[in-house]
Amino acid sequence: MSKETLMIRDVPSEERPRERLVANGAASLSNHELLAIILRTGTRDSSVLQLANRLLQTFEGLRLLKDASLQEITSIKGIGEAKAVQIISALELGRRISQLKFEDRYVIRSPEDGANYVMEEMRFLTQEHFVCLYLNTKNQVLHKQTLFIGSLNTSIVHPREVVRP
Repeated sequence: MSKETLMIRDVPSEERPRERLVANGAASLSNHELLAIILRTGTRDSSVLQLANRLLQTFEGLRLLKDASLQEITSIKGIGEAKAVQIISALELGRRISQLKFEDRYVIRSPEDGANYVMEEMRFLTQEHFVCLYLNTKNQVLHKQTLFIGSLNTSIVHPREVVRP
């Protein structure tokens, strides 16, 4: 271990991520501090904070990390299968929580309502997706279906594909 490696035990207790979360709430922590809490421990050569930073640097932040595979995450030095599974599980919980508001029948009264309904799921897609929302007579969403995934900027769908489901 090099002298410049600052282990979490060397950080004053009031500045450690877990203690700061308890004292100030989760919103007061940075992304790497939240990841450090999920990871729990570092390695012999890296503190958990350094490990979390390495993870964010490798995936250029949370945007690419959210889609990373188990193999991609475990390719980072210091992250084994157990830590990778914890990260993937936490990301999936976040994804599911972000979609909870739509579990009750979502009512669409305007194009903006439709966009809001699919925005979180579609925000970071890298290809065009043709998604249909099927509504009942009260404009409540009954079903959502991706009918076609196109190229970078086009998606060609025949009307019969929309009506068939």
